[in-house]
Amino acid sequence: MKALVYLGPGQKVLEERPMPEISAATDAIVKVTRTTICGTDLHILKGDVPTCTPGRILGHEGVGIVEQTGDAVTQFKKGDHVLISCISSCGKCEYCRKGMYSHCTTGGWILGNTIDGTQAEYVRIPHADTSLYPIPQDADEEALVMLSDILPTGFECGVLNGKVQPGGTVAIVGAGPVGLAALLTAQFYSPAEIIMIDLDDHRLEVAKQFGATKTVNGSGEAATQQVMALTGGRGVDVAIEAVGIPATFQVCQDIVAPGGTVANVGVHGAKVDLHLERLWSHNIAITTRLVDTVTTPMLLKTVQSGKINPKQLITHRFGLDQILEAYETFGNAAGTQALKVIIEAHT
Repeated sequence: MKALVYLGPGQKVLEERPMPEISAATDAIVKVTRTTICGTDLHILKGDVPTCTPGRILGHEGVGIVEQTGDAVTQFKKGDHVLISCISSCGKCEYCRKGMYSHCTTGGWILGNTIDGTQAEYVRIPHADTSLYPIPQDADEEALVMLSDILPTGFECGVLNGKVQPGGTVAIVGAGPVGLAALLTAQFYSPAEIIMIDLDDHRLEVAKQFGATKTVNGSGEAATQQVMALTGGRGVDVAIEAVGIPATFQVCQDIVAPGGTVANVGVHGAKVDLHLERLWSHNIAITTRLVDTVTTPMLLKTVQSGKINPKQLITHRFGLDQILEAYETFGNAAGTQALKVIIEAHT
């Protein structure tokens, strides 16, 4: 089968790989119909994720059709259309019992990280019963690819951890796909203001179309000054960091109001400065989280009912044999105006 393989920092190749095989009774083999590229894949290629070693097939998002199941799989059978969760969960360990699927002792974020992932024609899914979701027959499968990772990530790590409230003021630093997913799902809670901060005017225009009430083009002190001006010098109740670099985390610390929350979503590959000398007296909460995907069933219902339309995040489409071009397009989003790219592995 064809697969996109990580060879080390800055190196990747599309090559032939053997078909995956059932290795545990709880596994399923899924024929991938559509997958996508995540900002986390770009972090891997920069060398920010040391757990992902050369030779790994990348990708942790997608939809597909069950090809084969292990003897212990009871919820799925050959031919079922499924959504692949970016998080694999056994459902039984101490962390899974707490709803912290991301820290499952035999799962978590392993797809495209410590085991082969979804940017291939077929993928092995461990703990299939609790790591796959059935797709309704009339569902738009392209839209549901957004539910593998970015929508629950933006919602759980940003909106829920940030404790977005009706009438509150929210700033989202980073108008990439995850930041926009946080923007879409923050509106469940009717905040009075959602300020989107980015350096790309096109992405800020998209953010306005998605529901942002105000936008700020700037970084560092310039962005901070604009946000403070927009909030009458008070700052924001919730600052969601959706980039993963020191400068954007700094902005979040600078714009959060007393009693507010900084919710980190971004994948950080370098240390950041924490200004406790200034924040210690401001009743600030700082949260971190790896997506648990506990909200995926709820999000599936909101997409099915038309409450949110994640398909509007899709800007480009490619075949699997064009995946290197897809990476170029996604990785140079400022020039290509890419948000999410869909990669069709099987029709």
